[in-house]
Order: sequence, then C-alpha cells, then structure tokens
Amino acid sequence: MAEPTNTPMPTAPPTPRSGSPAPAFTRPSSISSNTLSPPKPIGIPTSTSLPLPGGPLGTKPIVLHIGDPIKYNPETYTEFSTQFDIVRPSADERQRPAFIQALREKRWGYFSAIFRPFWGTGGEMGHWDAELISLLPDSVRVFASAGTGFDWADTKLLGERGIIYCNGGLAAAEAVSDFAVAMIISTFRVLPYCISSATTPGAFEACHASATARSHNLRGRSLGLVGLGNIGQQIALKCSLAFDMDISYYDVERKSAALEARLRVRFTDSLERLARESDCVVLCTPAGAGRIINEESLAWFRPGARLVNIARGSLVDEEALATALEEGRLSGVALDVHADEPRAHPRLLAFAGDRALLTCHNAGGTVETHVGFEELAMHNIMAVLSGGQPVTPVNLQWLRSKVIS
Repeated sequence: MAEPTNTPMPTAPPTPRSGSPAPAFTRPSSISSNTLSPPKPIGIPTSTSLPLPGGPLGTKPIVLHIGDPIKYNPETYTEFSTQFDIVRPSADERQRPAFIQALREKRWGYFSAIFRPFWGTGGEMGHWDAELISLLPDSVRVFASAGTGFDWADTKLLGERGIIYCNGGLAAAEAVSDFAVAMIISTFRVLPYCISSATTPGAFEACHASATARSHNLRGRSLGLVGLGNIGQQIALKCSLAFDMDISYYDVERKSAALEARLRVRFTDSLERLARESDCVVLCTPAGAGRIINEESLAWFRPGARLVNIARGSLVDEEALATALEEGRLSGVALDVHADEPRAHPRLLAFAGDRALLTCHNAGGTVETHVGFEELAMHNIMAVLSGGQPVTPVNLQWLRSKVIS
C-alpha cells in the first residue's frame, strides 16, 4: 500500500506522472462522521459520453470485478454499473486454480476491464504473471486496481498485451505523505525511545534525562527524497512549509523548474550525492528499482544519518541496514515496509523502541484512502473504455496499439 507510484528508478523507463501534489479524495455523502470534517476534493475527471467499446456486439462492455463489493461510493457505482455489465466472481472462483480454469473456459465472457477496488481482497489468484495474463481475452483494455504498489502484477507484459494498468497511488498520496512526515520526525526526536520508556518510572526518568542529547529540531536539516512522484511531492511540500527543511531529490526524470520552485526542492543527479548531503533519506520509489539501499550505498550516508522507508521493503538490504545500526553509522531508522512481511527482520527488531520505528505497512491505511481507491479505479475504467485518457496509468511506455474486434 505504501509504495508511491510513477517514480521509476534507472532500472525502468520513465513513466507518466502527476505534475503536482495530489489532494485528498472527497468523502461521499454515504460516509458520515461526527468528529471529522470532510477531506478536500480531488480533481478526478468525470466520465465522458463517448461510445464504449469492448463487449459483444449489442451489449454493454463487461467489467470483471475481483474482490469485495463497493462500500463507499454508491453514486459513482450507479453510474459505473449503468455503463457496464459487471461480473463479480465468488471467493472460491478467485482462488488461483479455479480462476485459471474460469479464464480458460471464457466463463466471464470477453470482458473489457478488470476492476479491483480494495487492496485486502481481490488478490486471491496471486501474482498476475504470464500464466494469468496469457489467458486474458483480447478484449481487455484496462486493469484498474486499489493500492499504490504494483510489484504483484507484470505491468510490462500487460502493456505489451495492450492493457493499461492503473494503480491507486493518487488516492494514497495524502495518507502516505502524512505518515512519512511522522516517521521523519520520529528519527530526529527519538520517538521510539521516548514512547517505550514511559512504561516504568525508572525508564521514564532515564529517558527524560538522556533523550535531549539525542534529539534535534527539523528546521534547516537536509532531507533527501529518493523519487519525487505524488507522494514525494507532498512530503517535500509539507516538510518545506512546516519545518523549513533543506530538501533535495533524486529521480531519473527531473521535474520542471516551476515545480521545483514551488516545492522548494533541488535536483540531485545521483543517489550517492543525495546520501552524502542528507541528514535523513526517505525512500519514495517503486520496488522495480531493486535493492538501492545496500552495503555500498549505506557507506555514502553521513555519520549519524537517518533512513525512512515508506516505499517497499525490497528496496533495502536489511542485513546491511542492521549492521549500520549496530556499528552506530546510522542514528535511527523508520520502516513502514519490510522485505519479508509480515515478519520484520530479527536484527532490526532488536532496535525497536530505541533507534528504530517499525510499523506494519500502515502508511496508506486510512478510510479516505480506501474511498479514493474505489473512486479512482472506477474513473480509470470509465475514462479508458469511453476513449479518454486514464487518470493514473503506470505502464504506458510498454503499451502497443490495439484494435478491439
């Protein structure tokens, strides 16, 4: 959930992305709250009235809905279900062997789109690899899913089949960036130590006396962002405005001068330079980048520097990271994602409550994010199948022309 979108590293071609920070999604009227004010709206394009290609002649296009029913956006779903014939396989049919058999039998017809509105359900068939993708009918044009990360789907192969993959990164950007700011603060103010020490009077007094020497204000400190997609942009904006941090970023695609000026960030042409110049490095890049934090790159970090990861655990060599903490080369880390989830690395667990804040892949997990996942997935499908542009595509660089019969 935490992984930001549309910010590829050198191992992948550049991908289209938003040019500005993404605000939160609107909470539909069906969701009530006595204590929370409604989030600010996001500019999602409404669907068009263009002809809808895809399904058999004389029928509406078919959408394969994998996962739970819609919960938060009934009005949009009414429009969605008016435009398409929606087929939702049962939980048993979504198990991989049964799912494969159903695709082979063309049980759900020649569907035009795959719709997965929730991250916690709809993935029972496992990795969308060549085995599954090869069985999709030629009518499929778009796969729109909840979630920011897409390492569970071969988006390159989907693109080569003419299928646009759209993720939910825009919907999660607000929540993930908020969480990232909290994690950044935790590394400068030793919050894991302060929190864990409040349990007993002796530890309380020791922490009260000693935490000051390990704590620092954020103002004026250097923050390095690996990736400046939607989430990276929001982190930059929040840390710049709130703490006046000195912010630099590394990305394979440099942003416009206007955006850099608005976010008050500067471009750095290598990960090494970013690490050497930063008091805290934040990972905001997809898993396709590989293990960019390893023994070699950790040697570039300033003595006493900090690392925050709200992207993917696979980006970090956790053995090397644990060694850097044990040797005192890093003063603290904050990790929301881990290489072997749901298991945190045992050597890193030894630092929990002291120099490591370890959370459970929670960064994108808010009600508002899931409202947005639903809404965004439906709008992506409506846009593509009505001949318009997708809202959050991640694989256009691999897309080939495709004629639907």
